This record gives sequence, structure tokens and C-alpha cells, in this order.
Amino acid sequence: QVQLVESGGGLVQPGGSLRLSCAASGSIFSINGMGWYRQAPGNQRELVAIIFSGGNRNYADSVNGRFTISRDNGKNTVDLQMNSLKPEDTAVYYCYTRARSSWYDQYKEYWGKGTLVTVSS
Repeated sequence: QVQLVESGGGLVQPGGSLRLSCAASGSIFSINGMGWYRQAPGNQRELVAIIFSGGNRNYADSVNGRFTISRDNGKNTVDLQMNSLKPEDTAVYYCYTRARSSWYDQYKEYWGKGTLVTVSS
């Protein structure tokens, strides 16, 4: 099993910045992707950003140019730097990973419990 723990959410004014962090722990043999999803009230969960083992990054169009995802492969952590925040960025942000516990296991998806980001004046 793999556990994900997020930190860094909170209340910020429009135009401000926040940094989210997530640490993966447990029985981890390898990880091939770590990222962030978000879910606003009444909406489906959507991809915000993801970074793969080779360093490739994907961003949602709505955050491209404002958010930056980074990863420390040695520490199994992933961060999301969020700048120029907008009220529509308000949501619960979930850390996500695809990991396996041994070389013969299949990759499985894991989720954190979420951290609330509120952008409001």
C-alpha cells in the first residue's frame, strides 16, 4: 500500500500564490507518475498537472503558465507551485500517483485525502 499526504492548502487572495506539497510513503518499488487533480463543488474531478518519471509534464489548459509541478524522485514527493490564483481555482486538490510495490506488481492508482484551496478576497 502507498499513502499520500498533502499539505499547503488554505485561503489566498486573487492574484496570490500557494504551494502544495505531497509525500508518498509505504511499500513503494517504483512510481511512474505523480500529480494533482482538483474538484470544485458540483464539478467532476479534473487533472491539474502531472509529471512522469522521465520529467515530462502535462498541465490543464486552465492552469498552464500559472502553475508549475515539480518532483523529487529520491524523496517521492511532488509539489505544485500555484501563482496568479483566480477564484475559479478554488477546489479541493488531490495528490495522485501510479505506483507499484514490487517489480512483479502492476501499477496501481493512489489518492491523497485532499487539501482545500480557497481563492477569495
